[in-house]
Amino acid sequence: MLFLEGLIDLAWWGYVLVALGLTHITIAAVTIYLHRHQAHRALDLHPIPSHFFRFWLWLTTGMITKQWAAIHRKHHARCETADDPHSPQVLGIKKVMWEGAELYRVACKDQSIMDKFGHGAPDDWLERNIYTKHNGKGIVLMAVIDVLLFGPIGLTIWAVQMAWIPFWAAGVVNGIGHYWGYRNFENEDAATNVFPWGILIGGEELHNNHHTFGTSAKLSYKWFEFDIGWMYIRIMEMIGLAKVRRVAPKLLHGEVKSHLDLDTLHAIIANRYAVAAQYAKSLKSAYEQELGNLRDKLPEMQGNMTRQMKVWLKQDGKDIPAQERSQLDQLLEQSPVLQTIYSMRQELSRLWERSNLTKEQLLKELQDWCARAEASGIAQLREFSLRLRAVAAVA
Repeated sequence: MLFLEGLIDLAWWGYVLVALGLTHITIAAVTIYLHRHQAHRALDLHPIPSHFFRFWLWLTTGMITKQWAAIHRKHHARCETADDPHSPQVLGIKKVMWEGAELYRVACKDQSIMDKFGHGAPDDWLERNIYTKHNGKGIVLMAVIDVLLFGPIGLTIWAVQMAWIPFWAAGVVNGIGHYWGYRNFENEDAATNVFPWGILIGGEELHNNHHTFGTSAKLSYKWFEFDIGWMYIRIMEMIGLAKVRRVAPKLLHGEVKSHLDLDTLHAIIANRYAVAAQYAKSLKSAYEQELGNLRDKLPEMQGNMTRQMKVWLKQDGKDIPAQERSQLDQLLEQSPVLQTIYSMRQELSRLWERSNLTKEQLLKELQDWCARAEASGIAQLREFSLRLRAVAAVA
């Protein structure tokens, strides 16, 4: 009779809190251990939390560390292409959202992915003889534990645990996180920030930030964003259970320099996505006024062109979709101001594109760019140039 009732008796809301608590531990294990520690090496973990997370994932997901890390690394290397294991831009949002776990299982069977992207994963006795060899037995053991503790309702808790990662990680993060949301940075793929508060999925909601700074242990970037996974990492670091290796660079500003130096150049290149975003923000009032004037000349202009221009100014020219190019060209032909704003933005791209120019030549181009921006007659462009001259270093 005790077995049927379970060892712990709770009110209905108590079982809800238990289920949410257990699944949150699983989310923390995925984002901290599998994602930031194993796949991207953004932090080092002490053996105690490292093994705890590995054991917990064996109980609650049956996922093998090497497989998860390898598939995720390939996702970054081949993002939004036919070789991406789970791109909604290629496969469609419906398929990735509702069949994400199946896409993961298919990728697990591809040995070439494991061979190329699975380096550095655990390969100790426990991994070979327990976690990998018997990866399905952990979830059976979890079911037994849930039933022993909570009785028949334990099966419901167990079912929630089993569905949590396939839905939230394989479906929501891999699907919605490349399809819908806001973008701080116009990087080369379609990753979005689903919500600015990364709590429910451990910080993985901030997916655009992550794809922009892939090796950063911290996924939040703007002041209003919150990454609960980063909070856990900082707590572990303070008590000696983790060591952060990398976070996203931040620009520091000092005094305006009349002559730029290599430190300034390096800081701009390292934080190029933020520089592009700041450019679009700084020039907003200038291009808003021009677009307002053009509505009389180009009545066929549709939609929110202010928002579209902001995206174009964040992007390098090579990343603008072909179907948008003609619309952009039409706007630029009608406005010398927009032409200057856009062309100056694209000239900045030369600083971080691969080229045969030496650092000294790039520095000279940056100095020349600032001089022309300040002489352009566009007040907002001049102010942005002075801000660039004040860049001190990368924090």
